[in-house]
Amino acid sequence: MAGTRQSRSAALDALAADRGRLVRAGAAQRVAEVLRDRIIAGQLTPGTRLSEEALGEALAISRNTLREAFRLLAEERLVVHEMNRGVFVRALTPADVADIYTMRTALETAGVRAAAAAPAERRAAVGAALADALAAEERADWLAVGTADLHFHQAIAALAGSERIDDAMRQLLAELRLAWGAMPSAYDLHEPFLRRNRQLTALLEAGETAHLEGELTRYLDDARELITDLMRAVAG
Repeated sequence: MAGTRQSRSAALDALAADRGRLVRAGAAQRVAEVLRDRIIAGQLTPGTRLSEEALGEALAISRNTLREAFRLLAEERLVVHEMNRGVFVRALTPADVADIYTMRTALETAGVRAAAAAPAERRAAVGAALADALAAEERADWLAVGTADLHFHQAIAALAGSERIDDAMRQLLAELRLAWGAMPSAYDLHEPFLRRNRQLTALLEAGETAHLEGELTRYLDDARELITDLMRAVAG
């Protein structure tokens, strides 16, 4: 219990550091963005109660602004409101995960097909995200490996050069992080796919986009199966 309180305290301290991001807009959309980023980073996990009082104090915002941010996040399926209990970070089901991977496959393969014509900086972002993951692996920081993996796949989809694909991926990957919260071991989840991220990057750099699309599709199918099987096993 003490560890849980310390974890929540650390998350609130991290949120307090985000106050500066709210100065310009000061609107619910910016608050929702801050909370979404904390979900993607794995700092707000499934089942976490989002206290209006604690978050309002950490971010120095009004309850009305926070409630509107909750509404936006609920539309993105990242939080749920439970009557007489409050707002909680959502816990996903295996069906949710399967649906997420169906959408991910469509968006990420669109990025692969556009890779040959993508600007150099977009292609470089894929390698940079892989480098971040490998650096986190060296530190044995598997939470950070997971965050870098999300950025890796967002960079692949971003090769399409579509703002709408970028927005859709950002929401999908935030949902995916919620699924990871149900996994018993971050190492067992991420380690084998980190090896495969190396392969995907090598294919991208070699310009073998047809091969890359096939490998990416198999990768996503394997990840979906692993996560949904583990979720069912944990649920008993």
